[in-house]
Amino acid sequence: MRRAPRFATAVIIAAVLGACVPAPATRPDATAASPSPISTEPPVTTPSVRPTPTPIAQPANAPAVSFVRADLARGGSSGIAGTGPLTLGESGLAHGSYDDPFGRSSIAFESGVWTSDWTAVPFAFDELIASWNADTPANTWIRIEMQARGGGRETKFFSMVTWASGDGDIHRTSTPGQKDTDGDVNIDTFARASSAPPLDGYRLRVTLYRRAGFVVSPAVRMVGAMTSAAFAHKIPSPFEGTAIDLGVPTFSQEIHAGEFPEYDGGGEAWCSPTSTAMVVAFHGAGPTPDELEAFPGPRYDDPQVVYAARYTYDWNYKGAGNWPANVAYATRFGLDGFVTRLRSLNEAQRFLDVSIPLVASINGELPGFLLGRTNGHLLVIRGFQPNGDVITNDPAVKTDPEARKTYRRADFERVWLGGSGGVVYVIYPRGKPLPANVPGVPANW
Repeated sequence: MRRAPRFATAVIIAAVLGACVPAPATRPDATAASPSPISTEPPVTTPSVRPTPTPIAQPANAPAVSFVRADLARGGSSGIAGTGPLTLGESGLAHGSYDDPFGRSSIAFESGVWTSDWTAVPFAFDELIASWNADTPANTWIRIEMQARGGGRETKFFSMVTWASGDGDIHRTSTPGQKDTDGDVNIDTFARASSAPPLDGYRLRVTLYRRAGFVVSPAVRMVGAMTSAAFAHKIPSPFEGTAIDLGVPTFSQEIHAGEFPEYDGGGEAWCSPTSTAMVVAFHGAGPTPDELEAFPGPRYDDPQVVYAARYTYDWNYKGAGNWPANVAYATRFGLDGFVTRLRSLNEAQRFLDVSIPLVASINGELPGFLLGRTNGHLLVIRGFQPNGDVITNDPAVKTDPEARKTYRRADFERVWLGGSGGVVYVIYPRGKPLPANVPGVPANW
């Protein structure tokens, strides 16, 4: 299970828990504070002039969501080479020690840091989710942070993730205990405090690490962020497309119930990695037979689901449902991806029409769902019936063939748009063109 960001619309206010089944309103470690795992921060070089973001013209009544990829050729850096991907350079490196909060001994490291230019947001935003596409060979890892500004002041840098594709060096993790008067990070989502001034811009900071004495480097190909604010959705959206059904392989999360308790025990806790594994398999990607032979081994059905659960697992959250960490896992297999919010199922259809199924986060009562109601669940949008109803691969089923399920359009949009604010994972082959954004509103992919 995972705890999803807080999100409010003008018609529905929901504390969204991204578990696959009903879960407590407060995760046991939600208020637990712990020190940052980085005991020595690298120096940060930023542009000498930090301009105030210039607001972008905002159409009247436009749904408040935007996604922007940072320009890796701009910003400030120390110890960094390249402008996409970002890699460690030969000079300007910082040195320190990484204190793993989950029991491993300290790791001596050298690091470089890159800070983006400020990105203006065309509305006062309440939430931010960062996404990244990166390669982290053995002995390397990265850290993503964000800083917001508004009302003439800047927030501190909030840690969004400490991440590696493997788990032999560090435990990938979100960071608890960051709450202050500006906001907090709820696993993977920065949320502005209700009493804080409005926010109109942000910048991202990426730190690249490697164990001291090694010459290998991480490589960051993309870093970006989705920003959003509360807005009313029109539910149901009129069906403006055509019937389509992508042949996404069907996997059940329930067949894994009780497996690998060290990765949250399978079954109802694995909706996110199961959905991610289905989309990765649709694109003809995923772990090799040799990798699956090494883990989890030959006696498991749909072993790629188990593999995904291990390599998306967030050790602070104690679950495999960290949204951007699932996307980052997928990008190790020749894919690209990001997390964003869509405004309607008609935007989702734009992706399906170019053979990009989506992983969607839902929350609430859904007729036909295995348990009737969920406090947070992930499933795949794979198509539409001729009447606009939604064809999904829903992993909350007892067997793989049952996963293909159809939900009524209005019912689905109530738990998707009204539940998570339209959150999706967009995972697609590297270099594949994305569909055109909807004209007249801020780009959200």
